[in-house]
Amino acid sequence: MTVTTNQLKLLAALLWYSGGFILFFKGRSLLMEADALIPDSRWFWLAILIGILVGLLKIVFIFRKVCRKNLMRIYALSEPKIWQFYRTGFFIFLICMLVLGSSLSYSAHGNFPFLICMAIVDFSLSVALLGSSYVFWICKQPSH
Repeated sequence: MTVTTNQLKLLAALLWYSGGFILFFKGRSLLMEADALIPDSRWFWLAILIGILVGLLKIVFIFRKVCRKNLMRIYALSEPKIWQFYRTGFFIFLICMLVLGSSLSYSAHGNFPFLICMAIVDFSLSVALLGSSYVFWICKQPSH
């Protein structure tokens, strides 16, 4: 099924945003569990702050470039197909990250330091995904 590059761009953005929101709510859940174990710990707010700061670094050094590179690949497709909004390798990587993240989060239950660490990871990825998403809307198709 042939689609337009704008449709692929929209699908790529939707997956990008979905990941950002899912990781935000997952990180929030992990922090709530950590707070239930040790209420009012300073680590609650530190985890949020560290997650945001690390996420900002990921935007600048990784996620903007990855997003832009994928968009340039999409724009270069001569007959874009609906499944081409990311490369096959990205989907394999995504599945591996989902399994790893789920396993680590499951292992963290009841372990305050591990919950905090996983919340930081999830918040940093959420900030990076959501914060770099502007690239989808400013990166225009090159003129031929």
